Amino acid sequence: MIKKIICGGFLLTAISAPSFAASVNTQLEKATQSVSEKVITWRRHLHQYPELSNREFETAKYITEHLKSLGLEVQTGVAHTGVVAKLSGGKKGPLIALRADMDALPVTEQIDLPFASKQTSTYRGNEVGVMHACGHDTHVAILMAVAESLVKIKDQLAGEVLFVFQPAEEGAPEGEEGGAELMLKEGLFKQKPEAVFGLHVTSSLNTGQIGFREGPLMASEDSFTINVTGRQTHGSRPWNGVDPIVASSQIIMATQTIASRQVDVTKAPSVISFGAINGGIRSNIIPDNVELIGTIRTFDQTMRADIKKRLAKTAELVAESAGAKADVHIDHGYPVTVNNVALTQKMTPTLARIAGADNIITTDLITGAEDFSYYALETPGLFYFLGVTPKDQNAKTAASNHSPQFYVDESALQLGVESLSQLVVDYLQ
Repeated sequence: MIKKIICGGFLLTAISAPSFAASVNTQLEKATQSVSEKVITWRRHLHQYPELSNREFETAKYITEHLKSLGLEVQTGVAHTGVVAKLSGGKKGPLIALRADMDALPVTEQIDLPFASKQTSTYRGNEVGVMHACGHDTHVAILMAVAESLVKIKDQLAGEVLFVFQPAEEGAPEGEEGGAELMLKEGLFKQKPEAVFGLHVTSSLNTGQIGFREGPLMASEDSFTINVTGRQTHGSRPWNGVDPIVASSQIIMATQTIASRQVDVTKAPSVISFGAINGGIRSNIIPDNVELIGTIRTFDQTMRADIKKRLAKTAELVAESAGAKADVHIDHGYPVTVNNVALTQKMTPTLARIAGADNIITTDLITGAEDFSYYALETPGLFYFLGVTPKDQNAKTAASNHSPQFYVDESALQLGVESLSQLVVDYLQ
């Protein structure tokens, strides 16, 4: 809408705010369309040459070359291999951050694609295949495309955008630091952004769909090891020793009542799972030690701390009652990923406009974990899922993320580019 204004005897023409927004959106649409083929090319290259956590050296070079070609000032070597660039708009305004993770998984690809990964690497002493089985190749390609799109309309932006290409979301190698936590420790948010956005592709949604929820979205993740020590004896004379196998079985059963009986299940769900039991070498020898390994998942930080205390206390007291001893070690993993309620409500209309209201899905709580959670602890965050299962296929039966058959419908990537770019434009207007 154009208005004519009389000012000091002169006739001025001004563009109203809605018309200005429409103009910027039109420019953005052209910019995102101009990278629609590039994003697929970039993704295929990245998919063909995946790299494990904290070893994303060539990936970082590929990203850096592109960002520098856009005229951006680029910082490399953040948290080992991370790449960060900042775009300054034509007008003053807040800083917002966009994040993409870079690392692949020790998985051998089983899909016959012309750009399938043939890469191998050493993982925990073993030679393994390497694959972008969680779609981080798409995240990088999408953010590269978003950067190029926003550079083309930078004069219209009232603020700054921080592009964060993060290594080691899947977890740093043993004995190393990495990921979001290390990036923050090294000063990533020294200039604190007003908001942070991120996305993740998922086979559980179809192409064209976007999924998220307000508040807690993904679980915290803590792994634990319980070493149960008894006293070795002959299997025919258990009374002469202390059986750590029986004590371990009692610990496993007792700890299951923590989630079902000791914490408020109406507040948030929680999971305690055991993934390994190691102990003993012969049928007729009761060993002196058993190792239990497991994971804790919660959606509430207070509950998380409470469950960890209860797990340790339960294991120790149950072992003591059997005459054994339990040493409990808990590795503190990723926090709960929480979508800031106010930010989510503010930006939902943007996502609905880009994807279509019918394609906005309120997701269930997800017991997987994400280190985007660290960013969202520092500043309001919004993390959402982008469907990548072809529309003519059942997303419920599609191979899941981390599977060697994980498949991405590349036509879904454009919605990722458009949605993330539009979130920036709408937030900064």
